[in-house]
Amino acid sequence: MDQMSKIHPKPAIQPVVVTDNTAQVSAIIDRLGYDSLTFLIVTGTLSDADATATVLVEDGDNSSLTDAAAVADGNLVGTEALAAFTYADDGECRKIGYIGGKRYVRLTITPANNTGNIPVAAIALLGNPENGIPANPPQ
Repeated sequence: MDQMSKIHPKPAIQPVVVTDNTAQVSAIIDRLGYDSLTFLIVTGTLSDADATATVLVEDGDNSSLTDAAAVADGNLVGTEALAAFTYADDGECRKIGYIGGKRYVRLTITPANNTGNIPVAAIALLGNPENGIPANPPQ
């Protein structure tokens, strides 16, 4: 089977230009019906000479994630540190996978020392559907 038939992309963080240190919190991703989840992060041209951005993955059983907790390292593929980026990472991609058992997951990107522009976006890539091929275009 081709890869397209095994994935279902969902917008996590819509493309945005962050001009301060405001955390960018993704949509809550519902994993129901999928065996895997990878967050894909892409940066644009970063204009601040010392800005950094950390990444946090949280999960929970409540659809509004009122029970959100930081995901244990053992439930991540890759690390939050490797998914983070700095001012020197123009036009790059990062990824971090989730293999925990919770239904709902979200990603937060938090800038620090940012007085310029950080263009960023993220996609939640659900994979390995349990029931058939995901719809195209994704819903």
